[in-house]
Amino acid sequence: MTQHQAEKVALSEAVSEAALKKAEEYIEQEEGAANKLKGVLAVFITLTAVVMSVFHLYTAYAIVPTQTLRPVHVAFVLFLSFLVFPVAARFRHRVMWWDWIAAALSVAVAVYLIQGGDDITDRNTSPLPLDIFFGVCLMGLVLEAMRRTAGWIMPVICLAFVAYALAGPWLPSPWTHKGYEVGRLVGVMYMTLEGIYGTAVDVASSLIILFTIFGAVLQYSGAGKFYIDFSFSAMGGKPTGAGRTVVLASFLLGGPSGSGVATTVTLGSVAYPMLAKVGYEKNAAGGLLAAGGLGAIISPPVLGAAAFLIAEFLKISYLDVLLMACIPTLLFYFALFLMVEIDARKYGMGNTVFEKVDTVWNLTRKYWFHFLSLVSIVFFMMWGFSPVLSVFWATVVSLLTSFLRRDTALVPYDIWRGPGIGRKLWNSPLMKAMEGGSIGVLNVAATCAGAGIIVGVVTLTGLGLKFSSIVIDYAGGSLLLTAIFTSLVVWIVGLAVPVTASYIICAVIAAPALMKLGVPDFAAHMFIFYYAVLSEVSPPTALSPFAAAAITGGDPYKTTLQCWKYTVPAFLVPFVFVLDPSGQGLLLMGSTKALASADWWSIAEVTVTCAIGIAALAAGFQGWAFRRTSKVERVLLIVSGFLLAYPGWIADVIGIGMVGAVIAMQLMRPLPQPA
Repeated sequence: MTQHQAEKVALSEAVSEAALKKAEEYIEQEEGAANKLKGVLAVFITLTAVVMSVFHLYTAYAIVPTQTLRPVHVAFVLFLSFLVFPVAARFRHRVMWWDWIAAALSVAVAVYLIQGGDDITDRNTSPLPLDIFFGVCLMGLVLEAMRRTAGWIMPVICLAFVAYALAGPWLPSPWTHKGYEVGRLVGVMYMTLEGIYGTAVDVASSLIILFTIFGAVLQYSGAGKFYIDFSFSAMGGKPTGAGRTVVLASFLLGGPSGSGVATTVTLGSVAYPMLAKVGYEKNAAGGLLAAGGLGAIISPPVLGAAAFLIAEFLKISYLDVLLMACIPTLLFYFALFLMVEIDARKYGMGNTVFEKVDTVWNLTRKYWFHFLSLVSIVFFMMWGFSPVLSVFWATVVSLLTSFLRRDTALVPYDIWRGPGIGRKLWNSPLMKAMEGGSIGVLNVAATCAGAGIIVGVVTLTGLGLKFSSIVIDYAGGSLLLTAIFTSLVVWIVGLAVPVTASYIICAVIAAPALMKLGVPDFAAHMFIFYYAVLSEVSPPTALSPFAAAAITGGDPYKTTLQCWKYTVPAFLVPFVFVLDPSGQGLLLMGSTKALASADWWSIAEVTVTCAIGIAALAAGFQGWAFRRTSKVERVLLIVSGFLLAYPGWIADVIGIGMVGAVIAMQLMRPLPQPA
């Protein structure tokens, strides 16, 4: 039985097909509403997607010039986007003549650029009419591909930046600049590696697609089902078992995938009946599922696509990004574990025995090799491999280990027996994984190409420096106010666009404000990244909570509020590592080199202090510590949590003192009956 079939069986017991269909609509909002084609067209799309995956796996191992790799990658992305995603809902499940024209033009744009060689790059400041034609075509194709895969908002934002570049002389101060003609703009966007073919596309073509292929290989080898079964077997049977299962499974399932909505839906379809059985009401269950899915975006070894961009923007190793994410990830899941522990006491949840698929020992004995996916990438990077080669070899390891069992093999054991070898290979999980890897990257890759337009405009006009100066002026030079304003800017941008786009936009316009006030670049970018992740739980783009609500039957907005309740304590952590140098210990000083000479006592101190602050906030927001809190205790807990999130020994002493006072007041009162 495949992972998808297993999820369907579990879902049918308590969750309706209508709920699953509604949840899948939210995935489509994130990944685009794809055509479901049949016959020759379906074969052609599959073949093209497989070729795209094979090409990128080849480029991971072989040397392909950057000037060739990036245009070819964008051509593949645009070509498939126009054939897989319809121009409008009424044209779904068929490919129209204009789709073929757009797809062909996507290839022509790349061929013209590659054939032009260095001559095109050299004349980027004075492009020829044909250069301008193909450059304008590329910008239009990228905008349309983004619209089809991710909706209208991102293309509109890109057009606003283009308008800013063109209308510079007519803008009011301090936004004014000299302005740029279409030819000069096209020269940057199309004919150099600073616009559409810039950093974001570089990361998409060399890392993000390899990780989507890696995730697809894991999915079709049954790793996702194993992670869920393992979590159920390990955590079931206790009052907190249901909540703990969701937390553990979201880490195991989400860590290698890096997708919040997909993790929420995959886990929710199986886990919601269990949550309902122990007493979680619909909105609370949905909030917990969405919070678990959110953890997928910030959890090693993959994190979200934006994490790859951090490494590229900062010119650091991806291993350093993973290192920086370790303690914040542990604190995030620590907050979730505290919340489910409090839930069990607050709502009087009792012991419930769940039917286990198998014992933990038997599952581990049979499918131990799936755990390699959690550590293989890090192992290869520590061995000295580049991130690209690390994920390449991790994919190879996952492919080879899948053959250790007949039910996980990506190619059937009997492929060489009897006739029909080609048909068996074509229908094998391996081919589906190769196809899924390419199709799954289209929305993110199209967004990265569009983000290149924004980055190109910001670089050309100097908008980032202007914006940072304005933010600092409004904050009066205060680092705390600048950090608050920056978090609000990132959050507002995240209301409209996905995590990857939100990070890219704010990394170039908002991060300089923090760095001007002395915050190290790695801390500023991680701050931006964590608040960009909030876009997953902020309406109107709160896709994870909305998908969870579709499964549980809860109210989408109440589910979103519940998700905020579960995640807010952990989202004060970014302030710790930007407000004071000691707080950078949470990021393990930003690199393996800096960590070698770091003060481990200081790192332990700030980590423990932050954990106490998170615990205080969790208890304060829940209104329950060892027992129900009074209004005074609740206020003390919330205030102490905020104090402990502000680095400095005075704030720490006051905060810990308040927590101690609440503990004393709690223990002095008799234990009441649960609500």
